[in-house]
Amino acid sequence: MTHEVAFPQDRTCPYHPPAGYEPLREERPLTRVTLFDGRPAWAVTGHDVARRLLADPRLSSDRTHKDFPSPTARGATVRGQRLPLVGVDDPEHNAQRRKLIPSFSSKRITALRPRIQQTVDQLLDSLAEQGPPADLVTTFAFPLPAIVICALLGAPYADAGFFEEQSRRLTLGQRPEEVEQGRAELNDYFHKLVESQWQDPGDGLIGDLVREQRATGSGDRQELVMLASVLLVGGFETTANMISLGTFTLLQHPQKLAELLADQTLMPSVVDELLRFTSIADIMLRMATTDIEIAGHTIRAGDGIVFPLSLINRDADVYEEPDRLDWHRTVRHHVAFGFGIHQCLGQNLARAELEIALWTLFQRLPKLALAAPPHEIPFKPGSTIQGLIELPVTW
Repeated sequence: MTHEVAFPQDRTCPYHPPAGYEPLREERPLTRVTLFDGRPAWAVTGHDVARRLLADPRLSSDRTHKDFPSPTARGATVRGQRLPLVGVDDPEHNAQRRKLIPSFSSKRITALRPRIQQTVDQLLDSLAEQGPPADLVTTFAFPLPAIVICALLGAPYADAGFFEEQSRRLTLGQRPEEVEQGRAELNDYFHKLVESQWQDPGDGLIGDLVREQRATGSGDRQELVMLASVLLVGGFETTANMISLGTFTLLQHPQKLAELLADQTLMPSVVDELLRFTSIADIMLRMATTDIEIAGHTIRAGDGIVFPLSLINRDADVYEEPDRLDWHRTVRHHVAFGFGIHQCLGQNLARAELEIALWTLFQRLPKLALAAPPHEIPFKPGSTIQGLIELPVTW
């Protein structure tokens, strides 16, 4: 058992798993790691075992439990806080999810595609007018999902910059008080927005939820505030990082990029392969509520369980040559969006944004190239959602 392997660790390449995880790959599908506070936890690295456990009702997402694992000191700040949707179990989780499903349906996202395309075009117009070089993170990758999530929630476009700032605090803040301040400011913002829409519901998701609560007489405005905050961070931060890291990965694989640009029908497969290959949400946490026998081991009640998605999505028993980009492999069973009842609700939206953003970017800027050596481009530590801190480009 590899109890001495620390979790999480920083990547040495922004789209490859940390080199220090190699012992975990060798001991698939289940082994042990050590968290930042010295606590041992189970690490699930096999694809089949991961899907079985993520669908197992004996695993809990409830962060208020004293035994729920925390991989970082920053993550420990949310222990004891009841996060809707992502931090609750059924039946509460199912009740919350049902309210949101209509807003993330394929039909709703298809209807949103023209607005996404228009936003992408406007951002690239501004980028072209500014001229090279530019930081693609601040000029394109972050503004796009911020504007889109505003449209979805029914928040003013002018507040997209505020969302970016608070999301960065939550995911990159080094001090617990910095993280708490970001969370408090977001909650205060959504309190005011919910109160405003309670009197006059808008066309977005918040307005829909307000109408639903008013019709049923539930009146739980705090739940609306927390749901909006969770959806903002979940729907904005991950997509923003995928746009920048997906661009970087494509630029590092020019032959694969050329193959894509010759055939737009590959785009959905390209997005899913990039999701598998980069696995930016590399820290998924659960806790066992009862003893579980699996893969020749016994996970005891109260044990913490971590799912390093970058390893699960590169299980050689499932993906031939998993460290190679391949637009033609069957990849839809990846777990980049999780699996089971907590599988990402916004995956249709994320795929739509990625398809439109990446295709349009390389069509509009066919000579796009890195404006700095790849090894000098800073990327995020392993303790948060993976991605690039900046992406200097020219064209």
